[in-house]
Amino acid sequence: MQVQDLAIPDTLRQQYLGLGIRELYPPQAACVEKGLLEGKNLLVAIPTASGKTLIAEMAMHRHIAAGGKCLYIVPLKALASEKYEEFGNKGVKIGISTGDLDRRDDALGKNDIIVATSEKVDSLLRNGARWIPEITLVVVDEIHLIDSPDRGPTLEMVIAKMRSRNPGMQIIGLSATIGNPKVLAGWLDAELVTSTWRPVDLRQGVFYDNRIQFEEGTRPIKQVSKNYDDLNLCLDTIAEGGQCLVFVSSRRNAEAFAKRAASAIKSEDAALAAYAERLLEGTPTEMVKTLAACVAKGAAFHHAGLSRKERSVVEEAFRKNLLKCISSTPTLAAGLNLPARRVIVRDYLRFSAGEGMQPIPVSEYRQMAGRAGRPRLDPYGEAVLIAKEAEQVPELFEVYIEAEAEDVHSRIAEPTALYTHVLSLVASGFARTRSELTGFMNRSFYVHEHKQGRLIHRAVDEALQFLITAEMVVEVGEHIGATELGSLVSRMYIDPRSASAIVSTLREQEDYADLGLVQLICTTPDMPTLYVKNADLPALSRMLEARGGDLWLPPPLDDDEAEPYYRAVKTAMLLLDWTDELAEEKICERYGVGPGDVYGMVESINWLLHATSQLARMFVPKFSGPIAECEICMKNGIRRELLPLVRLRGIGRVRARRLFNNGLTSPDEIRKHPKEDVVKILGQGVADQIFEQVMPRHKSTGPAAEEKEQPAGGQATLFRFG
Repeated sequence: MQVQDLAIPDTLRQQYLGLGIRELYPPQAACVEKGLLEGKNLLVAIPTASGKTLIAEMAMHRHIAAGGKCLYIVPLKALASEKYEEFGNKGVKIGISTGDLDRRDDALGKNDIIVATSEKVDSLLRNGARWIPEITLVVVDEIHLIDSPDRGPTLEMVIAKMRSRNPGMQIIGLSATIGNPKVLAGWLDAELVTSTWRPVDLRQGVFYDNRIQFEEGTRPIKQVSKNYDDLNLCLDTIAEGGQCLVFVSSRRNAEAFAKRAASAIKSEDAALAAYAERLLEGTPTEMVKTLAACVAKGAAFHHAGLSRKERSVVEEAFRKNLLKCISSTPTLAAGLNLPARRVIVRDYLRFSAGEGMQPIPVSEYRQMAGRAGRPRLDPYGEAVLIAKEAEQVPELFEVYIEAEAEDVHSRIAEPTALYTHVLSLVASGFARTRSELTGFMNRSFYVHEHKQGRLIHRAVDEALQFLITAEMVVEVGEHIGATELGSLVSRMYIDPRSASAIVSTLREQEDYADLGLVQLICTTPDMPTLYVKNADLPALSRMLEARGGDLWLPPPLDDDEAEPYYRAVKTAMLLLDWTDELAEEKICERYGVGPGDVYGMVESINWLLHATSQLARMFVPKFSGPIAECEICMKNGIRRELLPLVRLRGIGRVRARRLFNNGLTSPDEIRKHPKEDVVKILGQGVADQIFEQVMPRHKSTGPAAEEKEQPAGGQATLFRFG
């Protein structure tokens, strides 16, 4: 099927032709034949790199040309940024929104395409974004994640809500790995497009005894290392001019492999040295120093312990074919467009709490294997599993290479998911009676799968009863409605169980304490917490002895509750070290975490502190001020004494501390000093900026400084280190 003959806007057609795209791939042509450009719903289950993005793009531009608006839903913030960049050079207005979860972001409605995570779309629906009714096309990327215990319920509810609100819209689901696509397509009222076609041939095999066994034959691998099969496979690919991704089970394994690979590759490329220098900007942690040393020699590791900046540096160097290999936990397999000549799946067993080492799912293997083969760069791609014994070779073929992907199932019946989603349906007006609530749930993927749906309706009744008891929902006759508390909790996008625990504990306290507040929040279902090791117990015991009076929740009497209690306390200790201005590298060393972990913890609790301050204003006003101050301290990583300074535009934790230590403790104090004093501390440009704010006659109305700028679509910048 020729691009020249497609019913797409001519500007898009000319762009494709200019890029050398003259003919559609077979799966893309099948989508057009099934009604892609005629408004038909589609479920597209085709391999990675076979052109799913172009399928979505053609449909979106068709809608935009007809006056419509498009919503592109992704599972990860990093993927949202990637798609924002990808779609942004095609002559249409594009916005991105992944940030604050209590904003309507009405300005996003000025765009033709809005890229957002499923959680953000859910929050936009809860907060009544005015442009939602204008959406004529929804594209759901990685739609198989409807099966995820964490993200699945939200994704399912978002799809159901959007179809309920905009019944005439087109929906396109994109995925590479679905075992039961007909069932999901049936729920979406969608035409199904499946294919095994790939633009780059994928060869899958198992390595053992210095040979890769493929279905069509074997290939010998030169033994460079006597001890490390993964390294031999990697060096073999590099010797051919290719790049390699190595998937392992843990962060420690990823770092260890990167160090071995770097020692073997020994690159002296000046461009890599420049990337290493970028990683070392500021005050790097030991982990980042290790990463920079590896990058300088041609290898890297990639996992959630790295900050977004560090991960993006690694990804950029790999895309430019400078880095020769990356070792990673499955973070790289989850949607990011980072292909390589050879993918090595070294660890196909993963630790699961209470179950020990368990095999990874076939769908996860498929996601990893799908990264093999760079279109237009590689003649083929290889996905290789490593067997430790000869008997494992046929077993790995059977379990992974020849196996079908697992079926996807609804996760909405999980009780933990229903509390928040039932409240959102009531608070957002999707259900005003019990029968309307039942009717909405009857349109869920769960009921489509199970037909009867008795289990989910029983679970919905239980969730509704909890919400009524917690005074978030009221029932009068046949009607149900959200209280002021319920509406606030839904808009703030927190779990009703978190809100109930926060409100009840706040009401019990006579005195405020940051430690007690942070400990409380760390016990809620919304807050991720650190694991507790035996080596942590002495420090935890010392803290409990020294500051037990500031804790709001006493140690549990039941041993079964001890672990979550100590996890919350350990997490609270990390976060209070952050607000005590302990250096990031010291925090990482003390708690055995990476910069990405610190940022993730701060981001999570900062949102919950924001919600808690709203709840306190409603129920315990005397605490609302201190909680709001704690929120600012947490956002910036500062002690309270710096609060007056960080309120100045362009001043973060580092600059504020420099000013304070030099006796400039507030805007009033700055005003009393000559500008030259500030110039000596922070430089001319920042000093000019500060004096524009503190001197009344020069009050600034200009744009915010770099540290407070917000990316397109209102994605708030959380950390300021200036």
